[in-house]
Amino acid sequence: MKKRAKVAVLISGRGSNMAALVYAAKADDCPYEIVLVASNDPAASGLKLAEAEGIDTFAHPHKGLKRAEHDQIIHEAVTSAGAEYIALAGYMRILSDDFVSKWQDRMLNIHPSLLPKYKGLDTYQRALDAGDTHAGCSVHLVTPELDDGPVLEQTAVAILPGDTATLLAGRVLIAEHQLYASTLAKYVTREANPDWILSEVRKRALALEETYERPSFGTPGWRVGSEKTGKYFAYFSQRHFGETGTSVFVKTSGLDEQGALLDADPDLYFAPKFYGKSGWIAIRLDTGATDWGHVADCLKKSWRMVAPKRLTRMMDIADNF
Repeated sequence: MKKRAKVAVLISGRGSNMAALVYAAKADDCPYEIVLVASNDPAASGLKLAEAEGIDTFAHPHKGLKRAEHDQIIHEAVTSAGAEYIALAGYMRILSDDFVSKWQDRMLNIHPSLLPKYKGLDTYQRALDAGDTHAGCSVHLVTPELDDGPVLEQTAVAILPGDTATLLAGRVLIAEHQLYASTLAKYVTREANPDWILSEVRKRALALEETYERPSFGTPGWRVGSEKTGKYFAYFSQRHFGETGTSVFVKTSGLDEQGALLDADPDLYFAPKFYGKSGWIAIRLDTGATDWGHVADCLKKSWRMVAPKRLTRMMDIADNF
């Protein structure tokens, strides 16, 4: 069985969404496991449920502590448990920017509205007062701004005639339990998803000046320059060109550099069959531990090798400053 992602869940009360994650994790094919349930309230009833299910728990009251001090205590408990991700499940604390930064892109939250509508509290009544036809819930990445991180998935819940905030909340909660578990499963396995990998490569390639995407032999490629004279500096490969796995091809300065890279890290690099004799190198992207900063640097270096001189000259001048 593949290694499961380790998740810590933070709660402040009964933790019904925590329970949904716990029970989803019991399935043999679930890609994550809950390694810790932590709370800012030692009396939170969800802690008892977690303990009964054999999950480690941790609690520390926040009263009398500065926000950053309490966040550091929680951070240390989560890291000691070996967690790779955090799922907020009714954690009624605004987190410090430092804590959020430490868990950037690795902390999720579920919110009872169709974001960006109705950030904050009283979401059900606000949807009713607005005359909306649907309420719902959203799973999003946590950023310093409250309920403002990128939305990963949403579920719409119909508002019925005669609905009250309490009735609506009950149905939205059912949707939350379904949505959170499925979204977390997708998110922790995203680095093995070729579509997600391609989107990350595309974002970095197109961030370079005067680049555009143009398919080559049935796979995405990126060129720099004009439509007529543009030159390729990268190709995406998902079992293309007779290769296995998912990778991006970039240029090197020649066979000597290619050989040095292959010798230095044969698990990360390989010589693409179709382009290897020309000094291109393939970078594996489906290991589950991709260094995207390194990928961006390699794309930029490859771009500079074929970009028009007017572009690289301006970049060289900027680098000197």
